[in-house]
Amino acid sequence: MEESVSGFKIRGSWGDVVEHGERITRALRDAGVEGEAFEQWDEWRPKAHERLGEDVNEKTAAQASVGEGEGEKAGKEPNEDLQTAGEKLSESYQKVDEGDNDGAVERWSESIGYVARAADSAGRRALRKVEDTVYRKVMTQLAPYYFDNELISANIQKSHRGEEEVTFIFEVNINDDELKSAVSTRLGEYDDTVDRWHVDVEKETTNAEAAEGVEPPTSKPESNPGTN
Repeated sequence: MEESVSGFKIRGSWGDVVEHGERITRALRDAGVEGEAFEQWDEWRPKAHERLGEDVNEKTAAQASVGEGEGEKAGKEPNEDLQTAGEKLSESYQKVDEGDNDGAVERWSESIGYVARAADSAGRRALRKVEDTVYRKVMTQLAPYYFDNELISANIQKSHRGEEEVTFIFEVNINDDELKSAVSTRLGEYDDTVDRWHVDVEKETTNAEAAEGVEPPTSKPESNPGTN
């Protein structure tokens, strides 16, 4: 493993990549890190039974997608918000007839809010469709698979240097400098105390399958560190 200001980097087989992600995850957990950002990373990091061009590709496209807007979070379709906007506008006209100008302005403002929310939801959905297509068909051919949130920035790519064996480059950066230092210390401790990091699927087998798209053998979803 190489350590620099840009993060923790490893070059090797698919098993090496999986182990690198497991060690960093374990170090973060030992440092007391938890929460949504950690769970997102733990979900995205490469697993022994996965393949780069399919599983990691799909997870990268998903995490890179535009997030949900307020309407989507509320479980409302754009046409539902437009219908509500029409109802609020009708109420606004009614308030005007009743001489309640303040009420009319309030209902009119609510109507505009629902129209904007409907447009936001529709726009986000359209953008996701384009984004997903562009990412899957174009971006993964030009750039590494990547992950980015407030906790971690990471990228993984297949090496193209013409080696006889398929190799990968996996770089992980902890965005908080103090936490990065704590993770670095723990990674060093693992090197001193853990003779072998037990990956459920054998590295030699998984390496070729993950790279070439051959169906991998059945394996447990998690692996655990230990000593021989």
